[in-house]
Parts: sequence; structure tokens; C-alpha cells
Amino acid sequence: MQGRLTLAGIALGLAFGGVGPAHAFMAYVSNEKDNTVTVVDTTTGAVVETIPVGQRPRGITISHDGRFIYLCASDDDTIEVIDTQTHKIVGSLPSGPDPELFVLSPDGKRLYVANEDDNLVTVIDIESRDVLAEVPVGVEPEGMGISPDGKTMVNTSETTNMAHFIDTESHEITHNVLVDARPRFAEFKPDGSEVWVSAEIGGTVSVIDNASRAVKHKISFEIPGLRSEAIQPVGVRITADGKKAYVALGPANRVAVVDTATYRVEKYVLVGQRVWQLAFTPDQKTIISTNGVSNDITFIDVATDEPTQSVTVGALPWGVVVSPK
Repeated sequence: MQGRLTLAGIALGLAFGGVGPAHAFMAYVSNEKDNTVTVVDTTTGAVVETIPVGQRPRGITISHDGRFIYLCASDDDTIEVIDTQTHKIVGSLPSGPDPELFVLSPDGKRLYVANEDDNLVTVIDIESRDVLAEVPVGVEPEGMGISPDGKTMVNTSETTNMAHFIDTESHEITHNVLVDARPRFAEFKPDGSEVWVSAEIGGTVSVIDNASRAVKHKISFEIPGLRSEAIQPVGVRITADGKKAYVALGPANRVAVVDTATYRVEKYVLVGQRVWQLAFTPDQKTIISTNGVSNDITFIDVATDEPTQSVTVGALPWGVVVSPK
């Protein structure tokens, strides 16, 4: 660690919110096995830098102004903060034990962190570095999603097989929704009307109505030549216009493209081995998958839903985030 994040440092980053990262459209990939973050130029596909980080990096996100990367160093029980201009670790945030995934509030002021070993969601004030709340949830929490208005956060618990709806003002659970086995990710539609929850072992995505908090549809996946148990939905991303969803299917080595109006799978895109997570470029022209076993990432053209390029990164790439405009 090269020093802790100071209030002055954070304030400086917030004050210069209009200043983008040194290199626009950079993808940051957390590599779970070799304890690095790979920085990739999304225009050229070139690896710009490899950043040494803490142990077992998984969840990764970026401040809305592009100034800081937040990274779950799961086996170090901390969240590391990386300056996107210098690619140096400049501090840390208190995460609770074994942080795996998190989500940043729409106003950029709070992080909501899933603590897998302690069955908690930890709420962190980024500027003060204070833990504002610890919310008890189900067993092995992982997936984290937040509504566009910031009023509702959803956590998924892998062993309890539930999506927990949490009021972000009271930090209380308001609804528990049963989904299929081992839910791994939660993603709100841009209009806030639905939450899509992937179930890795169940092999489905549950579409939950955000008003009624009831499952309105379940999406299943069938790929010729593959056993159903090899199709394991994990990461989910929905386009900004809300029309298409992309679902990473784990050892199926594919990303499913789903029409969000009909819930019909329109296409399966072949990528690398053991696809985990996904991230759009800011212009929504490309979506990037992390492929854990083949140690690479795949660029998919959103207009054609065709893979265009694969780039080798570190060992066991897990999470990915792209710098904003």
C-alpha cells in the first residue's frame, strides 16, 4: 500500500470532477490469480499497464468523474483506491471482511459492498471513509445493483437464493425475493422498472418487477451441443436505451444477447473460456467480457453482436470497468 486516501485527496478529485482520466476509454481488468489490474486501451486493444494490487482482486468500479478506481482486494479485506492518472494505489476504504462485489451510488458518494464471509452489506461514505451501516443479509452475499434514483439497492445471496431489496435511506431490507440457485449478479434496467438477477447454478435470469417486487419472468438458455449444467449465468449488463441485455454464461464460453421487451434470447456470442463479467464502453458501441480460464477479454460490437477482438490480460480475469467520457 502506498499511502491512505486522505480527505484532501478525495476532495481534490471531486473538485476536478470535469477532468477525465489521463487516457479516455481505458478498460481496467481485475485479475484474481496474479493480483493485478490490467489497463487496456479500448480503441487500440493495447495493454497500457499492469498494476500490482492486493490479494484476490475481484469487484472493480470507477468514480463517476473517472478519477479513481475502486477495487475489492478480497483476501486483504479492503477496498483499494487507484488514481487513474498515475495508476498508483493512493489509499484504501474500509470494506468489511471478504469484499467481493460492490456498487457505487448514482451520486458517487457511497459504496455498497457485499461481504461474502460475514453475510453483510457494508455501506461506506467515500469522502469521510466512514462505515455508515452494516446490513445483515442472506448467506454468501455477492450481487449488488442499485436503482437509477439511488433509493433501492439489491443484494443477492448465493446460498439463501434470494434477492434482498434494501432501502438506501433506512438501510433496512424491505423485500426478500426467492430466485433460482446461486444468484450472482443484479442489474436494474435504466428506467428502474425491473431488476435482472442471474442464477449461476439455476441457469436462469429472474426478471423482478421493481414495483411489485415479484418475479415476472424467468429467462432460460439453451445452446446446442452443451449440457444445461455448463450454462451458468453470471454478469448481466443492459444497454442505456434498455432494449438489449447481455448475460455472461460462465463455462458455456458465450454471452447471451436478450431482447428486453420479449425476453427472447436473440444470439449467443462465442467469447473466451469461463466468461465472468461485462462492461460497456461509454459510447455503448462495445461491450467487453472477462474470460477467466483463457486469461483474456473479448470485445463485442453492440451493433452487430459479433466479437471483434480478444486481448490477453492477467491470470483469471474477473471484473472489468471502463473509464467514462
